[in-house]
Amino acid sequence: MAMVPWRGISCCLSAAALYLLGRASGRDVEILKSANRVNQLRELAQLLDEEILPMVVAISGRVGCETPINCEFSGLRGVIVEETAEQHFLKHNDAGSWIQDSALMLSMSKEVPWYLDDGTDRVRVVGARGATGFVLPVGSEAFEESGRSLVRGTLDYLQGLKMLGVKRIERVLPVGTSLTVVGEAARDDVGTVRVQRPSKGPFYVSPKTIDELIANLGKWARWYKCASLGLTVLGAYLIANHAIRYILEKRRRSELQKRVLAAAAKRSGQDNGGEKADSLSDGAKRERAMPDLCVICLEQEYNSVFVPCGHMCCCTACSSHLTSCPLCRRQIEKAVKTFRH
Repeated sequence: MAMVPWRGISCCLSAAALYLLGRASGRDVEILKSANRVNQLRELAQLLDEEILPMVVAISGRVGCETPINCEFSGLRGVIVEETAEQHFLKHNDAGSWIQDSALMLSMSKEVPWYLDDGTDRVRVVGARGATGFVLPVGSEAFEESGRSLVRGTLDYLQGLKMLGVKRIERVLPVGTSLTVVGEAARDDVGTVRVQRPSKGPFYVSPKTIDELIANLGKWARWYKCASLGLTVLGAYLIANHAIRYILEKRRRSELQKRVLAAAAKRSGQDNGGEKADSLSDGAKRERAMPDLCVICLEQEYNSVFVPCGHMCCCTACSSHLTSCPLCRRQIEKAVKTFRH
């Protein structure tokens, strides 16, 4: 039996990690609840003049931009655009078969200054790509098959490749998208109001409303805590079960040793070699005191060994229900010596 209950310890460590995640999510929920909700963006400038900075606010509006990006493939006008191109191909593996694989050919990102507009005022948003909940929707996805040139195909085949084509994906944050931003309100060097990542606390840019964000985050916080509690109980059970089994195994071995020694003492009392035994070394005394008894009944001498483990040295009666094998005396002594140590 392993001395360290690794499964129980792993469960407890996982429970601790989930507990920390739950606490972090709970703190974010409290910060979201305490954020200053700005119903109209024109109120934000006045709020900045009155409140003590830094201040976390929650604003909503539609994405706007003075110089939007015209997307090449989707035709949309966006403020953040990411383009990727992947070369898809078949390659020859060591087993002699063809497997599909891909390699990134192009990864490009563009962003222009943009703001939220609710009809009453505009507020710039800075650093949205690193915010929680921010996802760029796919504006266009296309697959362009490779040309069937004989020369190119032959060269690729000699290299163990078969070109399939290029997959192009364009992700865009289009102008006019409704967003909710939770972050720190501040003014830049020229006095323009903007919302950015706070020095402490969460930063959210999401199409969900503030109430939906709070509800979703609260649900995850509760799930983390429940999972943490369950793993803690399971880990404690596994550790306790391991400890109990270890203690019982030690006790069983101790009782077995006492029974063997008691039987040895009983048999040695019937022998007449007392004076000769005094002249033997401690090791020899121990070997003499340990009779060749069956490890099951502890009464008769063994004459067979239980093959699967090689440690169950039994008499004929006790081994009748076991798979036994007649071994030579040397093999039996070796198995018994292993069992006793």
